[in-house]
Amino acid sequence: MKTPNRHILRWQIAIQEYRGNMTIVHKDGIIHEIEDGLSRWPLPNNIGNPAYVPKEDYPQIPIEGISVTDLNTTFFEEVRSSYNQDKNCSILCQLITKYCKDNPLIHALDDIWKKSYD
Repeated sequence: MKTPNRHILRWQIAIQEYRGNMTIVHKDGIIHEIEDGLSRWPLPNNIGNPAYVPKEDYPQIPIEGISVTDLNTTFFEEVRSSYNQDKNCSILCQLITKYCKDNPLIHALDDIWKKSYD
C-alpha cells in the first residue's frame, strides 16, 4: 500500500507479519451498502494506538459560554405535527424508519428532495 490513511494504518501494522500473503485495498465508506458500526469504533487514546496523542499535546480551548434552554412539551408536539403535515418530511420519516430504499416512496418526493436518493 503506497499511502495508507489513518483509518487503516492500525490494521496494516497489526497484519505486517502476514506481509506478502495479502493485499490491503481501501474502499470508500460510501461504497458499503450496510455500515458496520464496529469498523468506525474509535480506538482508546493510549500508547498502543498508532495515532496516540499525549494529553499534554491536546489543544486548550476555553469554554466561552453555556446556554441552557428548557422547552415545554407543546413545542415538541408542534414539531411532530408539522412533520406529519409536510409531504416530504413525512415521506422521509417513513424512509428512515423502514431502513431501506423504498422506490415508490422515493418517487413520491419532490424533485429537489429526490436528489439524495438518486
